[in-house]
Amino acid sequence: MNNLTTDTRIYGLVGHPLGHSFSSTFFNEKFTREGINARYVNLDMESVTGLRAFIEAHPEIVGLNVTIPHKRNVLPLMDELGEEARATGAVNVICIDRSNGLRLIGQNTDCLGFGASLDATGIPALAPKALILGTGGASAAVAFALEKRGIDHLFVSRSEGHGRITYDSLHANPEILRERTLIINATPLGTYPNVDGKPDLPYTQLTGSHLCMDLVYNPAVTAFMAAAAAQGSAVKNGLMMLHEQARAAWQFWQTLSK
Repeated sequence: MNNLTTDTRIYGLVGHPLGHSFSSTFFNEKFTREGINARYVNLDMESVTGLRAFIEAHPEIVGLNVTIPHKRNVLPLMDELGEEARATGAVNVICIDRSNGLRLIGQNTDCLGFGASLDATGIPALAPKALILGTGGASAAVAFALEKRGIDHLFVSRSEGHGRITYDSLHANPEILRERTLIINATPLGTYPNVDGKPDLPYTQLTGSHLCMDLVYNPAVTAFMAAAAAQGSAVKNGLMMLHEQARAAWQFWQTLSK
């Protein structure tokens, strides 16, 4: 992380831990394939308190992605936010403008990525009711995409709150899962290397009418997906979302980078 100085433009991913990330492979293969003079690196940071100073010290860095656990932590560092970042309160892409000092512009392309993945299933035309598992930055992007499509949703977490129910309530009230046939895992549970993890759902209540989408993409079939598929539910991982949000991030960088 401290040896970045190069004539090549640098893009990178900020998060912790980063062992599960495919972003480096995705972008470096793109750069090689398209003859782009750039390199993508992982910047494993437990804290982002020094991120702005780090960017300032490395003028070769021209764009960043942000992942768990920092999508909300970077908000105070931004000079400007795009519509989706403002609406979700989470940033997964940072554009770096050095044309007049240092200006950081935050955007959220997870909304576009998840929306594209959801649209590809054909489900939005049915306007189902949905459950979003988790209440972190990724869940806000999912909610934004669902609202754009007129899909009613509830968040599921370990504690109740406005628009939020608990996992215990799913076990206690089977009607919730009968009514809400679109279920999105927006938690990191099941991500490599902790592949056995999955949300605490009453999986036996799932049916062939359910679509269970996981934002996790490594492994390709998560424990959540496997448990849902065993009940006959349709399943989809987060790989298409990853690719689509990455393409949107690239367009954002090219539009705004100076």
